[in-house]
Amino acid sequence: MGNMTMPPRHDLATSLQDFGLERDRMRAALARRAGISQTDLDALEHLEAAGPLTQRQLGDRLALTSGAVTMLADRLERSGLVRRRPHPGDRRFVLLELAPGALDRAPAGLARYHAAIGALIASLSDEQRELVGAFLCAAATAAAGATGELDPGAGLHGEMATES
Repeated sequence: MGNMTMPPRHDLATSLQDFGLERDRMRAALARRAGISQTDLDALEHLEAAGPLTQRQLGDRLALTSGAVTMLADRLERSGLVRRRPHPGDRRFVLLELAPGALDRAPAGLARYHAAIGALIASLSDEQRELVGAFLCAAATAAAGATGELDPGAGLHGEMATES
């Protein structure tokens, strides 16, 4: 794995927690630099990862009420980060999507972080990438399961009610 040091097995959970805490700090700094709230940043990340979502789908992911997600969408649309468009399959719904160029407005530090992560991934063999990927997917599933237990209304992304 290049110059990465492998922690003993019992330290993997600590390493994952350390990564999560440092990523949280980076995201807080990113939100401050961008002049948006953490929730706004969360919304942008969900839209980047999932692509266009209805307000209900985004609200479910963020555990927000319909009124709160409407205010969030209004705020992000006014700032030019998100745009609304009609749902192609059902005109009753509106999709929220990242506005063209929204990602280009990210601070340079974020691009350096993404480049560093890309370099780490590139330094792994195919087998290592497969193992790390499976581990991270399992960790995400465990976190989603805990979210479901802690906040039963939040549900899992894969089990959420979907709109046509």
